[in-house]
Amino acid sequence: MIRNGHGALGGAERPGPGGRRDVRVWCDGCYDMVHYGHSNQLRQARAMGDYLIVGVHTDDDITLTVDGRDTYEEVKQAGRYRECRRTQGVSTTDLVGRMLLVTKAHHRGQEMSSEYREYADSFGKCPGGRNPWTGVSQFLQTSQKIIQFASGKEPQPGDTIIYVAGAFDLFHIGHVDFLEKVHGLAERPYVIAGLHFDQEVNHYKGKNYPIMNLHERTLSVLACRYVSEVVIGAPYSVTAELLDHFKVDLVCHGKTEIVPDKDGSDPYQEPKRRGIFCQIDSGSDLTTDLIVQRIIKNRLEYEARNQKKEAKELAFLEAMRQQESRPERESDGDF
Repeated sequence: MIRNGHGALGGAERPGPGGRRDVRVWCDGCYDMVHYGHSNQLRQARAMGDYLIVGVHTDDDITLTVDGRDTYEEVKQAGRYRECRRTQGVSTTDLVGRMLLVTKAHHRGQEMSSEYREYADSFGKCPGGRNPWTGVSQFLQTSQKIIQFASGKEPQPGDTIIYVAGAFDLFHIGHVDFLEKVHGLAERPYVIAGLHFDQEVNHYKGKNYPIMNLHERTLSVLACRYVSEVVIGAPYSVTAELLDHFKVDLVCHGKTEIVPDKDGSDPYQEPKRRGIFCQIDSGSDLTTDLIVQRIIKNRLEYEARNQKKEAKELAFLEAMRQQESRPERESDGDF
């Protein structure tokens, strides 16, 4: 077991209000290519109790046991089962589709092209059809979504304001490692992450990057415990106006290449001039490019995995349907 050591009492269990016993919550899943939908699930689960334990499966989301029974049947019968609301508009299937088709439709929030719609309807689809959990749906940003993820904390006197900027696309452990190192630079850090517009990211990354659009990336970064605030659509170059507005004490960048701005200038010219710029080595070699390369290389394996997952989930839905209709048939026999 890996214990999260950040937070009150070093992550140790705490007695509940009034000295009552802690409410311990168990939440599990595959969590392949973690996105803000997963973060939202964990946020909801954490709110149900005092102490959250997360189980990570070795492969596909488990919905049925080997003998065809509901995986959660025992806890349901004990009245200890709760469901988290699904985050609409995001799925691993959708993100993989963007990588494989090299589409840019998600940048502009447009309707899916006919080519992508055809892909979405057929990707990993098992012979039994399509289930409501695995698939592609349009992401709709709302202020409520942002509020759910945002900390709502403002910088206080004595805080060290640290600014970082980038795409933070397919938010992954490399980003988390970097932000953790940044967070550890000060005793009272207040980390502000500037997220570049989709068109800006596409200019310096090329292809169909970013895989996640600006709104999706915003939620992903806000879900990180090391980030206090997000600038949505930050300028590529870190300007004097930005530094003065947020009263920035330190500007950090990772060890990745710094691409010049469109006019050929160094985007970190101003913080360097002020002597507040530093580069941080996250210690991780994972990048967004590497994740995309893995997906493309293992496309057939991933599609087969998705088909297997859909078949299991459809079987689960059918089992639930039969279970729900059984009491009706039994009651009909009483008359």
